Amino acid sequence: MTHATTAPVEPQAPAGRRRRTPVWKLVQRALQYFLMVLLALFCVAPFAWVVLTAVDADGGPSVALPTPTLDNFVRFFTAGGTPRLLLNSVIVSFSATALNLACGVFGAYGLSRYRFRGRTTFMFAILLIRVIPPPATIVALYLLMVKMHLDDGYLGLILVEAAAALPITLWLLKGTIDAVPFELEEAAWLDGNTRFGAIRRVVLPLVGPGLGAAAMLTFMAVWGDFLTPLVLLQSPDLYPLSIGLFRSFTAFNQVDWGVLAASAVVYMAPPAVLYLFLRRHLMRSSLGGALKG
Repeated sequence: MTHATTAPVEPQAPAGRRRRTPVWKLVQRALQYFLMVLLALFCVAPFAWVVLTAVDADGGPSVALPTPTLDNFVRFFTAGGTPRLLLNSVIVSFSATALNLACGVFGAYGLSRYRFRGRTTFMFAILLIRVIPPPATIVALYLLMVKMHLDDGYLGLILVEAAAALPITLWLLKGTIDAVPFELEEAAWLDGNTRFGAIRRVVLPLVGPGLGAAAMLTFMAVWGDFLTPLVLLQSPDLYPLSIGLFRSFTAFNQVDWGVLAASAVVYMAPPAVLYLFLRRHLMRSSLGGALKG
């Protein structure tokens, strides 16, 4: 006769009871949150000062609750030199971006569709331009502009800014054009389109995300550039807003903190608006939609 044996049943914890988290884990988690909050405050504090001081009637160099007013923006747009600074930045940035995209599209198309000896070496040589720090070549660039009589003017600055951002545009657009099937261009040729017509009707609509990204990167680089216009320009009437902010902050007389903060808000607005505009359109363009038919 055999007797069945049963294994002892381990006592179970009550249903509503949870295992306690070790103390060292709680301390680690609290330290992580503390560092994240500290880093966030460090990043947000400058923007908070700019926004609050821009609408403060008694703005100063410290963050404080503002006395609401728009007088600082009114003085920015009605002062003698500040609207000119904004106009200079707009002219140079949009012109350099348009020239950069025009050269970048055709250059990237050639690098993508044509095979020639030394193509890879040429592409990496172009990218090497972005690796060299700009201060290392700014003196030689200035002397070159002087020899060509392109210093102290819009044209020379636009050419330099467009060329400086061209390597990134070429690499970005080449990868985008590589993803466009060549059969689509051949079909356009059979329909009677020329090569340039096929580029305009087939390639450009499909590389919309790449064009948008290149435009955004180029515009932000030119808009925020400080060193190049500082060296190439001597006339204060041609200075962009980036140099205007620096001159206002380093002035020997008393700094008008309210107008300075309002200038900074205006300076941040165009890149932010461009980002929001392009971000909405980048999502609409896709190669998949073209291949469905």
